[in-house]
Formats: sequence, structure tokens, C-alpha cells
Amino acid sequence: MKHIALSALTIVLGLASGAALAQAAPDDAQIAGIVVTANTVDIDAGKLAQQRSGNDKVKQFARQMVTDHTGVNKQASALVDKLKVKPEESATSKSLKDAGAANMSKLKALKGRDFDKAYIANEASYHQTVIDALDGTLIPNAKNSELKDLLVKVRPAFVAHLEHAKQLQASMQ
Repeated sequence: MKHIALSALTIVLGLASGAALAQAAPDDAQIAGIVVTANTVDIDAGKLAQQRSGNDKVKQFARQMVTDHTGVNKQASALVDKLKVKPEESATSKSLKDAGAANMSKLKALKGRDFDKAYIANEASYHQTVIDALDGTLIPNAKNSELKDLLVKVRPAFVAHLEHAKQLQASMQ
């Protein structure tokens, strides 16, 4: 469980809430890029879990991740279009993409219960780290009030995802 939870993805997301961004806080375009990338990474993992898992509860969770994170990306895209802000790649969003690809490679090498446990462990860790990044970096640094409001609005969904992942994780012990 812990081997995937401490994956590069978690480390990279930790950067979003830690000292690396304290030196140069992200601007709204970079925050939008981080949000879109973080959601896309989770959508991709959820799609893989829907295909690979044999556990109905894991498949249901994965389906919810795809639906919810797609919805957040649609909201973010609509907002950035309205504000005429183009999501900008940053070191954090690039690292998220790279770490997401590494996580997908790890997950693709697993099957059955090992896959399910690794996917859910990563989801628990991932969502906790996203919440930490929202609280520590993304929300405090969002300059546009509508962007900040969107981040605050979607935060409870990430908390619910974390709790759901933890429940699934506990049931798999």
C-alpha cells in the first residue's frame, strides 16, 4: 500500500504545497494549469481502474473519479474562457504530468487485488496532497476571486473523495 502512496505523484503534488512554490507563487494562469493537469491525471488513473479492476467498489469509485474530475475540468475551462486566461504550464504541472505517467506505468504492471490496493492507496494519498496544495498554495495565491471561489467550491469534493478512498482502503486490508 505505502509503496504507491509514496509515489512520485505524491512527491510532486507535495511541491505544490511546499517550499518549491514558496519561492515563486503561481499566478492564476499557472494555477489553472495545475488544476487541469491534476484533474486529468486522476481521470486517466480512474479510466484505467475502470478497465482493469475486478472489484465492483473500486470500479464504482473510479467511475466517480472520472465523472467528478471531468466536471471540475469543465468548470475550470469555462471559467478560464470567461476570464480570457489560458492555463499555463509550469514546473509543477509538467511534473504532475510526468508523475502521472509514472504512476500509470506502475499501475499497468499490476493485476487483480494488487492493482486495486495500489490504485486506492494512491488515490487516498493523491487526494490528501491535492487538499494540502489547495489549502497551502492554490487558494491563497489565486488572485481572481472567481478562480479562488471555484477552488474553494470544489475542495469539499476532494475531501469526500479522500474519505471514500480511505474507506475502500480500510476494507481491503
